Amino acid sequence: MNKNNITVATITWARDEQEESLLRASLQVLAELEIPVFVCDGGSGNNFLDFLRSFPHFTIVERKAKGLWGQAQSSLLAASHTASPFILYTEPDKKDFFRNSLPGFIAAAKDDDQLGILLASRSATAFATFPAFQRSTETTINNCCGELIGRPFEYTYGPFLLTRQVVPYLENVANDIGWGWRPYAFNIAHRLGYKVESFEGDFNCPETQREDSMAERMYRMRQLTQNIEGLLLSANAIINPAR
Repeated sequence: MNKNNITVATITWARDEQEESLLRASLQVLAELEIPVFVCDGGSGNNFLDFLRSFPHFTIVERKAKGLWGQAQSSLLAASHTASPFILYTEPDKKDFFRNSLPGFIAAAKDDDQLGILLASRSATAFATFPAFQRSTETTINNCCGELIGRPFEYTYGPFLLTRQVVPYLENVANDIGWGWRPYAFNIAHRLGYKVESFEGDFNCPETQREDSMAERMYRMRQLTQNIEGLLLSANAIINPAR
């Protein structure tokens, strides 16, 4: 796929100096690809916002509602209003992916109007580098997505391409869906008749994120709940598959 057919949607919130440093390093790499980026920020300081504005192809969009989904939804809607047929949604801290894998991921995507979702999926070796409890919850999410969509992929790494035709189905999703918006979008694409595909790679866990804690495990439990709820909502959503 030509990168001119893609816009990027992402979210940011630099809550402390360490997080700001991480985001700056990661987004600098993303900016070097010169793809239009629509970013919704959750409340970072002016210095970080000025950093985002320093990239001519970055656009800061107003947050539609509070919370993670409020940010993601705002960036996705803004990206969908361009002429680009596909949106790359990604978390902003994927520096290694941006540097080592994103160009290949884009090149591997087919210019196919039947493509709905292309997931960046971790290989089994890469998946094993993540904390054990995270692997446990994400395996459950992956299995549930595979059950409804019929494609036994790894769904939970993060970055993915989606056709902008899915975005209208995301406009009225309740804000408490949280991370559940992702499997919601995957299954909506499937139900609309689009292809859901996977690009597998050795996307290892960064060394700084391999520590586990009770707070982290509680976060993964909430994430698991939101993902399952998103799938259930997608299964009952009213759609019009005619395209």
